[in-house]
Amino acid sequence: MGEKVTVGLYAAARVAAGRKEAQVAPGTLTEVLAELVAVSDAKLGDVLQQCSLLLDGLAVHEDPGVVVVAAGSQLDVLPPFAGG
Repeated sequence: MGEKVTVGLYAAARVAAGRKEAQVAPGTLTEVLAELVAVSDAKLGDVLQQCSLLLDGLAVHEDPGVVVVAAGSQLDVLPPFAGG
């Protein structure tokens, strides 16, 4: 079994997923997120549409179909935060 991607889930994403962290296979960001939803509570799929993503500490703004998430990477899922 090869090395996985660690996905950290925060705030509403954590609640929707029913977990604070997951290990998924590397691939494109689209593939990684699809596996994440498959191994988590289905509500996460709805929350993901509004989340920001950090890949190894850097914000992801590119097309998720072309962003490659390598084995050993850290992907953090951050939902919108309320503030004033």
